[in-house]
Amino acid sequence: MKNVFAARKNAAAAKPSPERVLMPFDWWLFAIVVTILGLGLVMVLSASGIVAEQLNGDKYYFFKRQLLFAFLGGLVMWVCALMRRDWLYRLQYPLLAVTFILLALTLTPLTHAINGARRWLQFGPVSIQPMEFVKIAVGLYLAYFMSTKQELVKSFVRGVLPPCLLTACFGLLLLLQPDFGSFLVLLCILFFMCVAGGTRIVYLLLSLLLAGAGAVALVLAAPYRMRRITAFLDPFGDAGNTGYQLVQSLLAIGSGGFWGTGIGASRQKMFYLPEAHNDFIMAIVGEELGFIGVTVVMLLFALLFWRCYRIIMGQQDLRDRLSAFALTLILALGSVMNLAVVMGMAPPKGVPMPFLSYGGSNLLASLICVGLLLNFSRTVRPCNESF
Repeated sequence: MKNVFAARKNAAAAKPSPERVLMPFDWWLFAIVVTILGLGLVMVLSASGIVAEQLNGDKYYFFKRQLLFAFLGGLVMWVCALMRRDWLYRLQYPLLAVTFILLALTLTPLTHAINGARRWLQFGPVSIQPMEFVKIAVGLYLAYFMSTKQELVKSFVRGVLPPCLLTACFGLLLLLQPDFGSFLVLLCILFFMCVAGGTRIVYLLLSLLLAGAGAVALVLAAPYRMRRITAFLDPFGDAGNTGYQLVQSLLAIGSGGFWGTGIGASRQKMFYLPEAHNDFIMAIVGEELGFIGVTVVMLLFALLFWRCYRIIMGQQDLRDRLSAFALTLILALGSVMNLAVVMGMAPPKGVPMPFLSYGGSNLLASLICVGLLLNFSRTVRPCNESF
């Protein structure tokens, strides 16, 4: 099958990219993101009020923090949107170094385990999850490698092994936290970037077999992972223990019906559903806004990814195209995996829903992706050219 991402690779390798003609920002993309973010703030307020009052004495605690991160993320988004492209590409190795160091710091005594995992770094009243920024750094690096090493991507030793080894270094730190879900996300980013970059099919199939065997070994090596798998396969078989969170999520979605119970009227958020304002916020959306609300959210994300697709395919430079694809992939994996977990179609992995789930790190990282996509939207080919 012809690789659409590498259609102009020979021409790109033969001569430098032409000078970019800047177009207006994709304001449709901006409007869609603001709409989803606004809905997310409302749902965080609704889902977290009771828990926030119980834990912090202020029912607006999580909402105010999310609002602050949304404001900071908006500023960072516009910095990324206005950044010169050559400045962005000079940051690829510094970004890898900084995110690797931050990820390694989570394994030191500077951090405390939360729910048995060391995933956050505490800086005064603010905690960050380095993995959210690792995804961006690795995605941009893979876009650089796949676009500038097109003559090597068909070779296993020089074209496949280097990006795999780099991803494996980050993956090892994630497994030591442990954070198996984020490790799988990183592997998915690597796999799809290799597909887009033109890696040989035989290498991709081999990597799938090795990844599958490794995943089985990791699951068998840790009893808690096996319990998650069995709880996913039959959550109601142990509804009071390992299957509890998924059962409560399904009850929330089912009780919402077609129209929902109304904003603020959720029962599951009253200490029944853990992480109601976080990873399982879509269950509260399903309960309070019903089938209609979940459908609207999914349509908004579909429109978001349509605009992202337009930006990707509108890039003339291969590195620009692969970079935009990597940023879109990060958002798409987050939304698809979160919905799959909430609806019982995948084992719980702790993947937040972009723009909706409570969490400053994920929100900042998601808005950085949007800011860079807005940056790339300025070099989309005019409409009168082939789409």
